[in-house]
Amino acid sequence: AGASKVGSLLLYILIAAVGMKMDLSGVTSNTGLFLVGILWMGFHILTMIIVARLIRAPFFFLAVGSQANVGGVASAPIVASAFHPSLAPVGVLLAVLGYALGTYGAYLCGLMMQAVAP
Repeated sequence: AGASKVGSLLLYILIAAVGMKMDLSGVTSNTGLFLVGILWMGFHILTMIIVARLIRAPFFFLAVGSQANVGGVASAPIVASAFHPSLAPVGVLLAVLGYALGTYGAYLCGLMMQAVAP
């Protein structure tokens, strides 16, 4: 087996090991927060699909853009290189752009939530 296949296998084992240490009973302790996360991801998916259809973007941009927004710089290049190895820098650029815009977006969301909080 090639080095990249062995590396991929070890990466899957690492991710599974990290996931096994997660306490799933914590989800039931605060279901409201879990539901907000589901709604947020649903909004993300719907927005990405609508924008991708409006601008007629290839599936590559939908997948990498979504991963850049959700997973960040660490995982977006991996998704991009799954389409073609030379596209990994595109994943990095999309993730950095997501961080830059996301910082201001999160700040604005915080201000709006502060305005409606009792």
